[in-house]
Amino acid sequence: MEKEQVFKHKILPVGTIVLAILVLWYVFAVVLNAPFQRDLDRRANVTSTTMEFIGKTLAQPKPTLPAPHQVAQNVFENTFLRAPTSNRSLVYNAWVTLSSTAVGFALGTVLGILIAVGIVHVVALDRSLMPWIIASQTVPILAIAPMVIVVLAAINITGLIPKALISTYLSFFPVAVGMVKGLRSPEVMHLDLMRTYNASASQTFWKLRVPASVPFLFTSMKVAIAASLVGAIVAELPTGAVAGIGAKLLAGSYYSQTIDIWAALVAGSILAAMLVAIVSVAARIVDRSMGGRTA
Repeated sequence: MEKEQVFKHKILPVGTIVLAILVLWYVFAVVLNAPFQRDLDRRANVTSTTMEFIGKTLAQPKPTLPAPHQVAQNVFENTFLRAPTSNRSLVYNAWVTLSSTAVGFALGTVLGILIAVGIVHVVALDRSLMPWIIASQTVPILAIAPMVIVVLAAINITGLIPKALISTYLSFFPVAVGMVKGLRSPEVMHLDLMRTYNASASQTFWKLRVPASVPFLFTSMKVAIAASLVGAIVAELPTGAVAGIGAKLLAGSYYSQTIDIWAALVAGSILAAMLVAIVSVAARIVDRSMGGRTA
């Protein structure tokens, strides 16, 4: 009975959506690749049946929109059939991006928590700092990334640090906002009870506000880890990086290797899903250690 519920409420809906996406993907691949294929057939003076024509549109070496099986084949070859240390390996490029993502996420999480603590406990910071934090996220990251790279390169700081700082810029905001909400989530009755017990400000913070903020923290961290990955990929573009998912995207655009571009996008999506899953597992472990119940 439980397996039927899992299939009905989880596997079936997700499977239906995935199937619909694949069908639409194939349809758009045929439609977008058809004009170029007609031009090729006309120049070669070749007449094809409908099925032959569709097959050709789904087998082009540099299609406008690669078919799902072309992307899947590219991902498989560059993941399992190449040495992990190869520059063409998606594992190697994902690791390069992951390193800057992890550092940026760690810095962003610490910075976001510190900002949230300051905002909750210092009224002046709440009124002065919070509007600037919100305004900072309105500036496009594509405009900030080159400036950060150039400024840090001028003082001989290159490599991992600039990319990590850009990831930090994107990841600290959701953590700060989530923690502010979490630290302010205890009800007035609970705060009054702590005052009744003559608890100090630090005791109220560690025994009431922090435990109450943990669910908010991990929820915001899921957003932050994905944003950090986006920041790391974007940071690889203006640096002219030779490795990383961003570098794969850039190289694919230079040489019109659309299949490589889509394979890199898929690799980035898989990496993001894995990172979010890791944060989810950490959230469950912390929740259980605090006496919470998990479904």
